Amino acid sequence: MNAQFEPIRTASGTSALRADVRAFLSERIGELPPEIRAQSWSGWDDALSADMGARGWIGMTWPTAFGGQAASQLERYTVAEEMLAVGAPVAAHWIADRQSGALILKFGSDDLKRELVPRIATGKLFFCIGMSEPNSGSDLASLRTRAERVDGGWSVSGSKIWTTFADKSQFMIALVRTAQQDARSSRDGLSQLVVDLSSEGVTIRPIEDQTGAAHFCEVFFDSVFVPDRMLLGEEGQGWAQVTAELALERSGPERFLSSHVLLESVCETLNEQPDDAMLALLGEWAAELWVLRQMSLSVASRLERGEAPMLEAAIVKDLGARYEQSIARDLSGAFTASSFSDAGAGIEPVLTYLIASSPCFSLRGGTREILRGIIARELGLR
Repeated sequence: MNAQFEPIRTASGTSALRADVRAFLSERIGELPPEIRAQSWSGWDDALSADMGARGWIGMTWPTAFGGQAASQLERYTVAEEMLAVGAPVAAHWIADRQSGALILKFGSDDLKRELVPRIATGKLFFCIGMSEPNSGSDLASLRTRAERVDGGWSVSGSKIWTTFADKSQFMIALVRTAQQDARSSRDGLSQLVVDLSSEGVTIRPIEDQTGAAHFCEVFFDSVFVPDRMLLGEEGQGWAQVTAELALERSGPERFLSSHVLLESVCETLNEQPDDAMLALLGEWAAELWVLRQMSLSVASRLERGEAPMLEAAIVKDLGARYEQSIARDLSGAFTASSFSDAGAGIEPVLTYLIASSPCFSLRGGTREILRGIIARELGLR
């Protein structure tokens, strides 16, 4: 198999939409300092999410019968790109909009779709992802959280970790083991359940990271009852479903725009005081950004056609994380080595935040080692 990244141009019809989003953001977050905007898709603002829902900017590609706009993937991409580029705090709705709603639409029962998807589109119903577990490392298929059959549903026991904003979300789509692990493949016997996090037996503990934020969480399940109707898709098909979900998670603009506020701050400073060394560095970043954007748009186009480009999504995620991390690292090295350090003193709070937070860029959504293993396997290299 070869990776396929076809050239894509954003539709000319998105120009008006892009202008609308920019006007909205100028009004809503224009006064936020850059060190706050640098948090972007880790920044929580449920009022902003509700306003976006009211404008039809959440669940844009979903059918109108479920609260969507039946818009294209490229239209959705336009909104996401503008939000991230300016550093809007989009964490509240981000996961539900990006993947949970789409997953429910694809695999959920009609009743589950009607119950949850329109509420997600309002920007008032929030989801977290229940994949990673303690003691499993990056081997997702070795998870131990179990769901046992009981009258009317399932009893779930186990734990999840690194569960972003579980403490503020109402629901989790959890990957659990519903059958005895097959000796031949740990991927067998897995299913996905939609878990109401207000259920009896759920305990959530935030974990503080080195930036002082506490959006990562541990989640514990002690015989938590999940009704039959909350089974997502077919029992035992969880691995196939979750891998389709990861194509949505790994390929969007959030995978290369996490440091974009810092890049914009550098541009503003260079306009006031040009510096040859920093201009050269900025040129490298701009060239890489353009390529990553084209690759990401190509994946969005394939998702529009109903494909699941796992290989290409993994490549975008791996290269995007390297790029995001390089901006803070390279700027930190150049900052004190040129006259730019005097003119760019206002950049320091943004740079300090990103130096502390950027190590997680190559962890969230799949570690670098796992991604490169996927890439090697799909290319027939192992």
